[in-house]
Amino acid sequence: MKTIHKLTTLALTIMLSACASWRTPPPQPGETRAAVEARLGRPTNVYQLATGPELEYANGPWGQTTFMARFGLDERLLSYEQVLDAPAFGRIKIGVSNQEDVLHLLGKPTEKSYLALSKLHVWSYRYKESGAWDSMMHVHFDDAGIVRMMLNGPDPDKELKRF
Repeated sequence: MKTIHKLTTLALTIMLSACASWRTPPPQPGETRAAVEARLGRPTNVYQLATGPELEYANGPWGQTTFMARFGLDERLLSYEQVLDAPAFGRIKIGVSNQEDVLHLLGKPTEKSYLALSKLHVWSYRYKESGAWDSMMHVHFDDAGIVRMMLNGPDPDKELKRF
């Protein structure tokens, strides 16, 4: 009985701390990288760009949000935004953008696959279409890593769970 009580207490503590961090106000431009990392924790990826570091905060393979914290060379925050949405997808240019561009715009994909017949590599991202519908955006790359098409539709894993 004591073990069950300890496990329940531990589970509640973890859930409450997750809720507390979820309500943390977003970092503001001008904050230092150290202050942002102290507030948000360790990023899921760090990209070194010519303009300064970019920190990715992805919410796991089932999450529908990824936040990018972009810093200047002085390591002060320039912007902090949720990137799995229509405006960010719209920045991807078919025939121009490459895998590195997409990685910096959207972060790591939920999953990767390969379509042998059409010879396209596919990166898929879970997101909320219009903030409401469980969806996936699929970005297709040719063998040279150039975006050739983008398709979105319902998230098949979420669709299956409804029935």
